[in-house]
Amino acid sequence: MSVNSADQGRHVDVVLVKAGRTKIRYPAELLQDDGTRIVVRADFAGDQARDFGFVRFEPGDVFTEYYWRDRWYAVMEVRDPTGTLKGWYCDIARPATLQGTELIVEDLDLDLWRSADGTDVRRLDEDEFEESGLTERDPQAAAAAVAALDELEALALNGDFTSLLA
Repeated sequence: MSVNSADQGRHVDVVLVKAGRTKIRYPAELLQDDGTRIVVRADFAGDQARDFGFVRFEPGDVFTEYYWRDRWYAVMEVRDPTGTLKGWYCDIARPATLQGTELIVEDLDLDLWRSADGTDVRRLDEDEFEESGLTERDPQAAAAAVAALDELEALALNGDFTSLLA
């Protein structure tokens, strides 16, 4: 279902769940929902900058976030307040669900970063994934998560995510 003019711009809360608990909740604007992919726009959900060493997220940064109901990841396009692209931050997560005004995403620990110029592509938090016990608890989900990370890394190394996000 595409977002009709009445729903476009509607407020939703992105709810990131990890290990059965809400990790973070933040407001976003619904831009698109075609029944498979949900697109929202949100301001950086922090009061203070968060420096990862390879990228710094700051108040004023804008995230255009792409979620799928049938894929095991989410892709966030990150821009600074002037609109300059910083890069893409990707969360490996179970397929998203939109329930009323809540976009619920279950984080599976693995992440990927691709800088705007493509010179920095890095897999993140593989140690946290191993420590989570998902491989033993839910081997099918763990396999889907690793396959999703591999897919995103291949896309990132062979260009940007334009074809995926178009």
